[in-house]
Amino acid sequence: MIEELDCVALTRDVPEHGLVTGDIGGVFGVHQGGKGHTVEFMSPGGDTIAILTLHADALRRLRKREIANARALDPQPVTD
Repeated sequence: MIEELDCVALTRDVPEHGLVTGDIGGVFGVHQGGKGHTVEFMSPGGDTIAILTLHADALRRLRKREIANARALDPQPVTD
């Protein structure tokens, strides 16, 4: 069961927010007896990308033997 403060990954794309399956977020709210979760998706620099309330089947807990990955949110070149 997913709980508050768990790190989770999306199990489906959320194109209206530029998020794809596998993107990682942090749970800060659990609703409807664990069937809904409010999740914040952030950039590594700490900028909030999206705060969404999602059904439990759109999320999964991170597994111990996984590694995070970085990708650009838009097709524009990344500059430092």
